Amino acid sequence: MAEIQPVRGWRYSPALSADIDAVVSPLFDVVSVRQREALYQNPLNSIHLSVPRAAGEAPPFAAAARRLARWRAEGVLRQDGLPGIYVYYQYFRVPGEARERCRKGFMAHIRAYDWAEQVVLRHENTLPAAVNDRAELLAALQFQTSATHGLYRDESFELEALLDEAIQDPLCQTEEDYQGARDVLAVIQDADTIRRFQQVLASRQVILADGHHRYEGSLAYRQARELAAGPGGYSGREPWNYHLMYLTNAASDDLRILPTHRVLRELPGGLGDEELLARLATYFTVRPQAEAQDLPELMAGKRWAFGLYLPGGAAYKLRLRPEVHAELDWPTTPEVKDLDLTVLHFFVLEKVLGIVGPDAQRAWPGVAYVRGLAECLQQVDRGEARAAFLTNEVTMAQVEAVCHSGAVMPAKSTFFYPKTLAGLLFTSLEDAVPSAFDAHFAGRPGPAGPRTP
Repeated sequence: MAEIQPVRGWRYSPALSADIDAVVSPLFDVVSVRQREALYQNPLNSIHLSVPRAAGEAPPFAAAARRLARWRAEGVLRQDGLPGIYVYYQYFRVPGEARERCRKGFMAHIRAYDWAEQVVLRHENTLPAAVNDRAELLAALQFQTSATHGLYRDESFELEALLDEAIQDPLCQTEEDYQGARDVLAVIQDADTIRRFQQVLASRQVILADGHHRYEGSLAYRQARELAAGPGGYSGREPWNYHLMYLTNAASDDLRILPTHRVLRELPGGLGDEELLARLATYFTVRPQAEAQDLPELMAGKRWAFGLYLPGGAAYKLRLRPEVHAELDWPTTPEVKDLDLTVLHFFVLEKVLGIVGPDAQRAWPGVAYVRGLAECLQQVDRGEARAAFLTNEVTMAQVEAVCHSGAVMPAKSTFFYPKTLAGLLFTSLEDAVPSAFDAHFAGRPGPAGPRTP
């Protein structure tokens, strides 16, 4: 199944790693405009590589490439001498919980498998423009600036003992990142231990949790390099055949997925609140509630249950009438049809509001995706939104079921928490010796020759 390889990572110099908080950054698809502007003020922050902007007459990607060349020449970034598996722990608290959790994982290169190979599985669709953006950045830098997040399942938790041992000798750690987590990085460079990681992953599929656009960017770049090389012009072992991924165990209780609510900026056709409630009652039981803050607890653990918040503080619990679920006729799998968010998108966005089909719903500017309950309510109270539909989180079991069914979820279904950081580790796609992996790890699992078209 999944072939992984150790990497000779590029990291910030020891002096900069001692204050790693100043140079790490959120991932390109979650960083806000305000966060970007603050981070851009530090000329050494990793955001200049992961989300570059123009510098003078140089367009963003060219400016990033120049900056990277300068950082390497000046020793801002340095390459580790030996290949390794990079251990990455995140200590965090889920909003509303007192308990501190620790998500345990590691970063390595994984072969950039096409979706059809069924080794890396997806649960979301991507936008071509965003994929092209990531592929162009990869081509310009020849550098992977942030790891995507993949999930493997190991009920025996065999690798965790090896991770726990390595994390006792950290390379660097944040004090507290932008989401309140503490991030710790370490490395394993023992060849026998690394081979055990490879053996465990070699028998498993990987589900892509976060970073679909970055992963597809790697696929697009690999395909471009293959096309340029021509038949027989590449071995399949070149670094551009691989993608930087952070891998965590799907069996862990500390793998958290937070809900992403739907906030409606408008109601089509000037729909009023009373008419909205009347239309909803065709498909849902609609029960008024005294306090909007109580909605998450009232919904928790209940199938096809939602909260609704309207201007003036009006709160409702919605629950789909089971007998109408058979009307959900989208051409997808039973696993997807069973999801709360599929029910919400079909019966609310399509049936009640008239936004027909997933494609039209993704393109409709009237819906926004908001994670926090308080922010949902405040947007309605401030008059910035006409309604907020609150939903339960998707479970890991549901993610796995959908992935193995070969289908994808509605847009913005999952929010794996916490997010990984950019800037802890970089990897290069232009190592001087193409066989660097083989020199240290002979007898590796996985294919060794060129890919078949």
